[in-house]
Amino acid sequence: MAPLYTAAALGYASVRWRLGAFSDEQCAGINRFVALYSMPALIFRMVATSDPYAMNGRFVAADTLQKAAILLSLYALALFASRHRRRRDGSKKAVAAASPVKWAVTGFSAATMTSNIIMGVPLLTGMYGAEASRGLVEQLVVMQVCVWYNVVLFAYEYIAAMDGCGGGAEVSPEPPVPVVAETESSMEVVVVAETTSTAPESNAGAAMAVEEVPAAPAQPRPPPSVMMRHVVWTAGKKLLRIPNTYASFLGLAWSLVAFKFGIKMPKIVDDSLLAISTTAVGLSMFASGTFIARQQRFVPCGYGVASLSMVLKFLVGPVVMLLASIAIGLRGTILRIAVIQAALPLAVSSFVYAEEYKVHADIMSTGFVHFDSTLTRERV
Repeated sequence: MAPLYTAAALGYASVRWRLGAFSDEQCAGINRFVALYSMPALIFRMVATSDPYAMNGRFVAADTLQKAAILLSLYALALFASRHRRRRDGSKKAVAAASPVKWAVTGFSAATMTSNIIMGVPLLTGMYGAEASRGLVEQLVVMQVCVWYNVVLFAYEYIAAMDGCGGGAEVSPEPPVPVVAETESSMEVVVVAETTSTAPESNAGAAMAVEEVPAAPAQPRPPPSVMMRHVVWTAGKKLLRIPNTYASFLGLAWSLVAFKFGIKMPKIVDDSLLAISTTAVGLSMFASGTFIARQQRFVPCGYGVASLSMVLKFLVGPVVMLLASIAIGLRGTILRIAVIQAALPLAVSSFVYAEEYKVHADIMSTGFVHFDSTLTRERV
């Protein structure tokens, strides 16, 4: 893990100690490059080289059950807390900033989005051997990038659509364009200009006369169900334009065809993807270091929230995975692999997405950078 944390330390030092090395715009550009180029290339290559016909059905089912149970439970808890605050405060506006979807997707990412490629493969290979563990971990990676990351991205797009309408107003996918109406009844102000030829010479310029006319009545607000459908439709359309989404689906389509008919990807294409995808992890760690350096505190979200995120990651996630695996019928080594991979630190890509959408990036940066250094600083 030392090379990865070296990249994060370099990002931190570049902003914190070498003032002017990277501006805020440049740091955002690094994160955007990872989100739009490096990460899609990595996702496509991982999915395209994994055999979808060799998946362990029970193992994948246990992982799916764990993630679905945690997501639904966290959303129900966040929704209950939001309604409780609304009844207590008596104001919907006060609760708009604390959207239950934001906290649900953040808690879900913290509890279930594990670093299987970076840490899972080498750790579990050393514990149980490559033959027993590598294929299983790769199956979870495929499910994570093809299904669950798209669920997270849809939630982020949903949050962005809701924020764009003030938490409940009608959503428009594009900013409204002012329209000039030609009818006098729809105009608020009518301006009449007189030329210099009719005005006295002492009055230089044009003489203006202003007549106020009542404004047109406001359009009726659509029902909440109509607005909700519009928000979901807008978020869905935006999701289909995200590079990570179609990279995962294109990779899955290629793997289905390639492993069915024994087709190999041309070496020049595979090497090109490799050159781009290898920058994803290192630059993601570097971007996390620059993000932390721009915060006022070393642990941006605070020790209380950081402790809660670690409870979700290292206690709630593995326990729910253990129960789901037992319910599905996993036993022996495969059960141990399922539980251990659920206790791995947060995937660095979760921070990239959170920073790109500006949704609790401080918590996501804490999840994979400070999972051990926080306690170290406390002891010091």
